[in-house]
Amino acid sequence: MASVISHLTSKFIPFLLLVLTIKLENSGAFTPPSSTLSRQAFTISRLSSFLEQSSQSENSSPAMGKIEQRLAELGIEIPSSAASPKGNYVPAVRYGNILHLCGHIPQRVADKSLITGKLGVDLSVEQGYESARTCAINILGTLQAELGTLDKVEKIIKVVGFVNCSNDFDKQANVINGASDLFGEVFGKEVGQHARSAVGSNALPLGIATEVECIVAVKED
Repeated sequence: MASVISHLTSKFIPFLLLVLTIKLENSGAFTPPSSTLSRQAFTISRLSSFLEQSSQSENSSPAMGKIEQRLAELGIEIPSSAASPKGNYVPAVRYGNILHLCGHIPQRVADKSLITGKLGVDLSVEQGYESARTCAINILGTLQAELGTLDKVEKIIKVVGFVNCSNDFDKQANVINGASDLFGEVFGKEVGQHARSAVGSNALPLGIATEVECIVAVKED
């Protein structure tokens, strides 16, 4: 059996090399050497170069950061770009190793729709919680766009959340927990736990239910 395999291999490899050489020649990629031996050697060289380039391409692919892996485990999809400003401002301003992020709105990643409404009127606390969580997810998108990877987040320092609510609504803290809990899930207690304010408002831009901003310490480059 071994002799049969050896015989077939000895016949097949030269044939394969010849076919590949002809294909390369027909493509106009090179002018092949005249002798059969040289043609085979040239083809082997081309194949080796191709395999090496493929390997380098695979190795050069950016590795997924630990926090990005955590997001994948949690099934959380974040925006692929920073938040789009709705006025005369920028999504984030870095001063030293402190990053100030603008107020982020509850825009769903999947369909870009907004979570709108007023707590205490047409939205429940649970719906408000989901709105604040969505704001925090959008903040993660801006952080990743600004830093390249969420692994560079050293500490979530401060979170400020605004809740569109009726005058008698007093569960703002429960609503903004949606953002705080998200940061805890993603970054863990040591990095994700933060100081916070939860503020009620009689209206928010675009009729949105919540708006969340934060201050973040980032690791030195």
